[in-house]
Amino acid sequence: MKTLIQRTSWVVASILVLQLAGCASPASHEGMTPEAVAVSKKHPYSVSVETKGGSETGAMDSSNISNADLKKAIESSIVKSSLFKNVVQGKNGDYDLTVSVTSMSKPTFGMSFTVEMETAWSLNKRSDSSVAMRKVIKSSHTATMSDSVVGVTRLQLAVEGAARANIAQGLKAISELDL
Repeated sequence: MKTLIQRTSWVVASILVLQLAGCASPASHEGMTPEAVAVSKKHPYSVSVETKGGSETGAMDSSNISNADLKKAIESSIVKSSLFKNVVQGKNGDYDLTVSVTSMSKPTFGMSFTVEMETAWSLNKRSDSSVAMRKVIKSSHTATMSDSVVGVTRLQLAVEGAARANIAQGLKAISELDL
């Protein structure tokens, strides 16, 4: 009887560990898109967006930000805030916005996960190739056990939160420019 109880306890503990470990999910563009961005000015121009420095989330990797999802999140945020008249694809806008992920630090374990992110934002006027803005944006976000008891989900939420804060800061900085 005691052996059966020990085996059952071991099986239950194993299942619990597997559920808490799970597989990493990439940061989603929906999770990285700020709900609202306070812009001080709206620009009557079009903009194209390019992202660099992101990486796909592998099967045995922790949550990452893909270039495609970061681009979608930035474009959605521009549209939601009406920061620019419109977002165009390719290098066809009045302005070209390039956002490069330069660093992202992520914890490997813990009760609270704080992700720190650094990006380089560059806004160039297409007609004369002049630089309208170059800025390094640093952001962070902490996800706790109250956000999710599952570690991989907590990390994904922290990554998305750091990206959300980064996008909001970058777009706010652009809105303060005289274009």
